[in-house]
Amino acid sequence: MSVSRRVFLSGLGATLAGCGAAPKSARLMDPNMLDPASYRAPGIPAPFGDTSPHGWSGLAPANLSVHGIDAARYQGLIDFRTARSAGVNFAWLKATEGGDFIDSGFEQNSRAARAAGVPVGGYHFYYFCRPASEQARWFIKNVPRRRGDLPPVLDIEWNHTSPSCQLRPPAQTVRDEMRVFLRMLTDHYGTRPVVYTTVDFWHENALDQFTGYDMWLRSVAGHPSGRYPGARWTFWQYSGTGVVPGVPGTVDMNAFHGSPTAWRNWLAVRSQ
Repeated sequence: MSVSRRVFLSGLGATLAGCGAAPKSARLMDPNMLDPASYRAPGIPAPFGDTSPHGWSGLAPANLSVHGIDAARYQGLIDFRTARSAGVNFAWLKATEGGDFIDSGFEQNSRAARAAGVPVGGYHFYYFCRPASEQARWFIKNVPRRRGDLPPVLDIEWNHTSPSCQLRPPAQTVRDEMRVFLRMLTDHYGTRPVVYTTVDFWHENALDQFTGYDMWLRSVAGHPSGRYPGARWTFWQYSGTGVVPGVPGTVDMNAFHGSPTAWRNWLAVRSQ
């Protein structure tokens, strides 16, 4: 979910900062809107595409039934009605980072997702140079509890490009701080957050010891069973270069580990 994996749409960045959404006709004419048909790839479920696909075979994303996206301000305004018609079943949007940053795309895109009937939630990008309790309070302050929204997400990974924080705490400290953050959000939102992470972070911090939460694992060059041996996972981020109808530029694509019925049951239990 890091900035290095995003496509920045400067024209739409200004639109997001404004007070009103662009008309649907204007969004559909957006020159940054890619044609998924031009980027179809084996293993990627139609009608999605991928600008830089892995050579999927066997345990491929297309074998799963429930797909969604995660996005930030870099995607600009998302046409969620089109995305939903194409098969987007859920969306997590970046809401906050650290203890003082709010993503400018969260409010408008979350509102648009709800209006289109797409379950939506916010995620927090963790910053290792601030206490976990301070970051939890910042997320709670800026992301209201809304009935029917997805659980909040803790996005915790090493930020190789941060200009202000290259701190890498010991694994035990990482897990302890995660518990502080997650406990505070559970108490406030009434549902356990989801934990998103990457292969290197998982192994370096022994997150196989971290239990009690739904795990969302990034694995764009192989199935999670191969990259996270023995791990129990609920969501799989299988591409950072996806092409999805209604989403300008490229976007992260994800799958739920279960059938449509299991997805509905998960939502019934885990939504706010």
